[in-house]
Amino acid sequence: MCKHQMDEPLNSYRKEIDLYPLQRYCLSNGKELSMPRGATFQQSGAPSRHIAYIEKGCFKYTVHNHADGKDYITGFAFEGEFVADYPNCLYGLTSKVQIEANTEAKIYIVNGEDMYKVLMADTTHLLYGLKIIEGLFLQIYSNYIDLYSHDARERYKHLLKRCPQIVQQLNLKDIASYLKLHPNTISKIRHDITFEGQQP
Repeated sequence: MCKHQMDEPLNSYRKEIDLYPLQRYCLSNGKELSMPRGATFQQSGAPSRHIAYIEKGCFKYTVHNHADGKDYITGFAFEGEFVADYPNCLYGLTSKVQIEANTEAKIYIVNGEDMYKVLMADTTHLLYGLKIIEGLFLQIYSNYIDLYSHDARERYKHLLKRCPQIVQQLNLKDIASYLKLHPNTISKIRHDITFEGQQP
């Protein structure tokens, strides 16, 4: 799986935070749940109430653009990571993202408000919760900067460097949506990379 192959994880918050306490909490208190591909974890426009540890599978986050009537992928969550609309899930706030299983998945799901109570129990837990939010912000900010500072080819190559198995786990359309590129552009970049350095 992707998590074993990458030196720098796609979701960079994993580098900044010790996620073992959160993993342990989900495994100890969560309900084990199997989800088929395409199943909805979080419905856009509905209250966000859960967070889950992903033991197996992959999830995608999408937003709907009402102007062009299309859905766009804003992120992924892989095996060994967590899936949630965080921090909205701690407060039951309305989610603006749709989260779906991109493959068959096995998760350990917990109630976000219960986790909020744990995080508010003392200063140590509160600081841990703030660290998670900070890590997620830095990841989103970094992705935003990359979008404007790298061209299409650089963004694709950077994605492959961070997660070389992603081309096997995700279809071309999903990768293109995440990178905000047309699928034909991805196909051309792949072709150019494959034959890079070869004589005609």
